[in-house]
Amino acid sequence: MTELDRAKFTKEVTVPSVEIQSKNVGKSMPVFKKYLLKMEKLKPVTEVQGNDERRKLLLDPILFETFDKLREDDQQKLSELDLNKNSFSNTCLHLEYHNFRIDDVFKAVLPEGKEGCTSYSRIGHIIHLNLRDHLLPYKNLIGQVLVDKLIGVKTVVNKSSAIDSTYRNFQMEVLAGEADFVTEVKENLCTFKFDFSQVYWNSRLCTEHERIIKLLPQKSVLFDVFAGVGPFSVPAAKVRKCRVFANDLNPSSYHWLKENVRLNKVENVDTFNLDGRQFIREQMPPFLLTRPTEPIHVTMNLPALAVEFLDAFIGLLSGVELDPLLDITVHVYSFCEESSAFSEMRTKVESALKHSIENEQIVELVDVRDVSPKKHMLRLSFRIPPDVLTKAAEEETSSEPKRLKLDLETQDR
Repeated sequence: MTELDRAKFTKEVTVPSVEIQSKNVGKSMPVFKKYLLKMEKLKPVTEVQGNDERRKLLLDPILFETFDKLREDDQQKLSELDLNKNSFSNTCLHLEYHNFRIDDVFKAVLPEGKEGCTSYSRIGHIIHLNLRDHLLPYKNLIGQVLVDKLIGVKTVVNKSSAIDSTYRNFQMEVLAGEADFVTEVKENLCTFKFDFSQVYWNSRLCTEHERIIKLLPQKSVLFDVFAGVGPFSVPAAKVRKCRVFANDLNPSSYHWLKENVRLNKVENVDTFNLDGRQFIREQMPPFLLTRPTEPIHVTMNLPALAVEFLDAFIGLLSGVELDPLLDITVHVYSFCEESSAFSEMRTKVESALKHSIENEQIVELVDVRDVSPKKHMLRLSFRIPPDVLTKAAEEETSSEPKRLKLDLETQDR
């Protein structure tokens, strides 16, 4: 079946059942609970017509055979409730499409061996699929079933192209429902509104977003280089009361980032629509030269390219000698091969910085998620070596650096 025919699910079936006194229903559950018939919009415990003092329990014919096949201790428990093999009978049920669960529908209509629908992500009222090739002939049927069966779902889309690394969005095809891509998601005590067709959002990163927020000290400073619609920036400002500088190159992401700052009523957030390297080199130095005492964190969540932007930190404060040293922690993401993920990640970062990272400078190296069987998304959190920041530009001649004394007692913030 490539087009959904709901009428095919209308049928009469016979299932085992048992009548029991209403007052004993609860007492019988230790025995019957695992055998109850579980179908959508069908109550397994029903009233007996014309008798308010009795109830009928509908049992799953696959799980329950006969009273005699029950364990002896279960038979004894039922006997104490005045139940025996003569208490059981068969009941005829009229079933329709709405009674069947998603998995049951797929098993019934998709060819054997193809009924395993790939996992999906839910983004507000939108279901996002990434169907494998063997399921594409059945894509519209799959989409319609999901709209029918999942409460609150209005739109089902399938990814039809790879993610654009520039703006981090991708082409999608509407399989069922409305072509309505503006949605809302709640995460980390914040509400995010955005056009899913124009920005990047991955619900599977919710746990990672939460990890980073918990790593940020109260009232610290966050530079979010690839902020998207704000899953790091907004809760950092709202929950951790951080001073936030949030940037994204995608004009749509920038629009919704500003909207989410407004929607969540957060203050102390400056937003930018710049290239990541430009953001680092233009926005960080003026702040760093104000003698900040708060811990500074930098998030760089663009796994396909983020490591390449680390060179923006080289010579960021060239010609300046810091006293005391600034506390800057960078959280950078990248895709790595499973077999050598951890060593590969560290090598990538050191190569981009043209500087080694000592073990004591590494905060943590986290395997965020599996992208595919052999591809992992990793995060390396590290304290950036001061020598990287103050390194003189290669084209400049060596000279005595200007000394910037960070006098903590007389600073004027």
